Amino acid sequence: MSKANKGAKPGAAPSTIALNKRARHDYSLEDRLEAGLVLEGWEVKSLRAGKAQLVDSYVLFKDGEAFLLGALITPLPSAATHFVTDPTRTRKLLLNRRELDRFAGAVQQKGYTCVATALYWSQHRVKCEIALAKGKADYDKRETEKARDWQRQKQRMMRHSA
Repeated sequence: MSKANKGAKPGAAPSTIALNKRARHDYSLEDRLEAGLVLEGWEVKSLRAGKAQLVDSYVLFKDGEAFLLGALITPLPSAATHFVTDPTRTRKLLLNRRELDRFAGAVQQKGYTCVATALYWSQHRVKCEIALAKGKADYDKRETEKARDWQRQKQRMMRHSA
């Protein structure tokens, strides 16, 4: 059992393995969805050790299936000694047909893409949160940063006045 899950009660909030903070900065995320992942044994062991990155990952829809590309799961030296491992291999995402059709149709529209935003444990399974995203222009990124700074400043003012 991983350190993050020790003492966790059944039905408690899922523990996060990896976040894609870059996606929140570069894209405006509109619709989110939870997808299962098809993994090999060594990948699960590496995820338990927290050796995953989603920085340049995205979702590709091909032949009625969804695949996660660019996600890096670094193999543990002890877990992957007897066979060759590929840390950035293409991994299949498990989605319902309805969800798959909705996201695939939206990605075909101009300006939309599908990115992986988080990897986390849900009970004993690894789940990947994917989001329908639209690229932000530079001025949109600055506007988001301004709004975030203003919210922080407002909270500080409220804390000091109370």
